Amino acid sequence: MARKAFKLASWTSMALAASGIYLYSNKYLDPNDFGAVRVGRAVATTAVISYDYLTSLRSVPYGSEEYLKLRSKVHLRSARRLCELCCANRGTFIKVGQHLGSLDYLLPEEYTSTLKVLHSQAPQSSMQEVRQVIREDLGKEIHDLFTSFDDTPLGAASLAQVHKAVLRDGRTVAVKVQHPKVQAQSSKDMLLMEVPRIYWELSTKRVLLMEFVDGGQVNDRDYMERNKIDVNEISRHLGKMYSEMIFVNGFVHCDPHPGNVLVRKHPGTGKAEIILLDHGLYQVLTEEFRLDYCHLWQSLIWTDMKQVQEYSQRLGAGNLYPLFACMLTARSWDSVNRGISQAPVTETEDTEIRNNAANYLPQISQLLNHVPRQMLLIFKTNDLLRGIEAALGTRASASSFLNMSRCCIRALAEHEKKNTCSFLRRTQISCCETFSLWQISLHELMLRVKGLRLPSWAVALLCWLFPALH
Repeated sequence: MARKAFKLASWTSMALAASGIYLYSNKYLDPNDFGAVRVGRAVATTAVISYDYLTSLRSVPYGSEEYLKLRSKVHLRSARRLCELCCANRGTFIKVGQHLGSLDYLLPEEYTSTLKVLHSQAPQSSMQEVRQVIREDLGKEIHDLFTSFDDTPLGAASLAQVHKAVLRDGRTVAVKVQHPKVQAQSSKDMLLMEVPRIYWELSTKRVLLMEFVDGGQVNDRDYMERNKIDVNEISRHLGKMYSEMIFVNGFVHCDPHPGNVLVRKHPGTGKAEIILLDHGLYQVLTEEFRLDYCHLWQSLIWTDMKQVQEYSQRLGAGNLYPLFACMLTARSWDSVNRGISQAPVTETEDTEIRNNAANYLPQISQLLNHVPRQMLLIFKTNDLLRGIEAALGTRASASSFLNMSRCCIRALAEHEKKNTCSFLRRTQISCCETFSLWQISLHELMLRVKGLRLPSWAVALLCWLFPALH
């Protein structure tokens, strides 16, 4: 087990180092700001963590109470070292740390709880640096632009931090100020940024003024309970929103860590709503990729293993398609074969996945090297969304898979209709689409009926009436 924990820590640290080296070699960062010192920190941290696991757990009987306590302490020490590394190297390292902090369903709790601080409390720029950026970009001092400006940021992320302020005309705004040393890295991101109600006349490449929107982080279950927001409703809407982005529109917000997704009750209607922040990382999916991905999820949901293999291989998985399917669904291969929409995830299955993660790290690395870059960002998005579900306690629901299937059916039907000139063929496609969506609704009803603990004869009757859905 010590070797397994060692492998997990080593690969986690190497992921951070590799991300930095990759971006450095591709000139995403200024070489003067990301050089041998930063890479050296990553290598040194990897060595220290590896040595800690090897020496601390070597002489303790595996599985004993002493072993478990000691392993937890080593996990915590290693997580703190990783967090310190991310804070020291900033930029890309913080983004990777944010991702790792969201993997509640995969990494030990000591890692995720320690790295979660990076979602909204990353290293901050000083007020002197903030004033300098605003002065250079807007040509005015803070007191000339605002009647009030909070010195303490509402949150700090890898590329920028956000301050609450009030304009001279009384409008409350959120002022996003880029950290002074990351302009080269973030310039590409900022070109893609679109936020509702941006005050463009007071925005530049390094300063962004937006409407101020208050809310709680999407993984804050206590906040939702205090404000009487239905956790299951939020989880369903988040899944629907991302299914629409990925399968229907092919334009995906790829950074949904909890610091970028807020929930609140709308001040006017009182209805719960989800607020997406930080639109700096989007992926436009090619038509071929989007359609193959739709077919793959349809195959996974309806347990068509032949097509699971075919479309996994079309997306670059090769002979590692079983691992690919498990990574996409965050389910065991046994569950994939039985049907992911049939049986909800259990605590036993979660434990099995978490315990076996380290054993497959070499194969995971090999797989990630072969799939297209679009798939890497989809993996990142899926991981972050599953982390949110795990934090909210909503992963046991099969409804998210059924909502995905609805979006896949709509997307594939729309593609077929666009590529035919025949009115009769379009009508046929529309009828098939309607029937398939009706089947999903019946299937969802069956799952709910089974959960109601009806008399066995009633369940048997329904299964006899709808055998294809049983």
